[in-house]
Amino acid sequence: MDYRNQPLGALAVAIPRATRLFRQYDLDFCCGGKQTLLQATSKKDLDIDLIEQQLADIEQQPETSVNWQTATLTEIIHYIIPRFHDRHRQELPELVLMAEKVERVHGDKAACPHGLAVQLQTILDELTSHMMKEEQILFPMIVSGMGRQASGPISVMEREHDDAGNILEEIKRLTNNVTPPEGACVTWRALYAGINEFISDLMEHIHLENNLLFPRALRGE
Repeated sequence: MDYRNQPLGALAVAIPRATRLFRQYDLDFCCGGKQTLLQATSKKDLDIDLIEQQLADIEQQPETSVNWQTATLTEIIHYIIPRFHDRHRQELPELVLMAEKVERVHGDKAACPHGLAVQLQTILDELTSHMMKEEQILFPMIVSGMGRQASGPISVMEREHDDAGNILEEIKRLTNNVTPPEGACVTWRALYAGINEFISDLMEHIHLENNLLFPRALRGE
């Protein structure tokens, strides 16, 4: 496969396990999924030959995960809601509380992520509204076979995905790419571990919708 000239989103669909590799190199395969591997690696001055070889190695490994390209749209939706929507609703409020505590207790330290709690609350508020619109409007349209008529709602959801991606970038900036400083307390380290897990979940969530569910729905599958 000509990896370097393929969009990141297309590679993530064709080689599902590639998403972990993309996260390792901080390559945005969800909101930035339309950029090619060459474009993305050039921006970050990465070794594209090495990454292409790693992709080839991954592609040759036996596939053990679900093949979402052959799953029905209803099956994808029934996976998204408990795996991502419900988990975001459960985890984000706790991350907000921990961030508030870290900022309150360690506000005098240079590495303190001032403003992190506000960003986490913002993405919680925006995702809460976003997921409700998907569950009450867009997903029922898709399940009922009206995907071709859902271009308007899908465009809105994709823009909101971009907004969430921008907040993630700000969270990374505030937290030194979600890296706890030396000597960080248990709460601080737990907070960053939770944020890393949330970022991973949200990127997988957006990828599954932007690069799989939405295009297939618009094709009328």
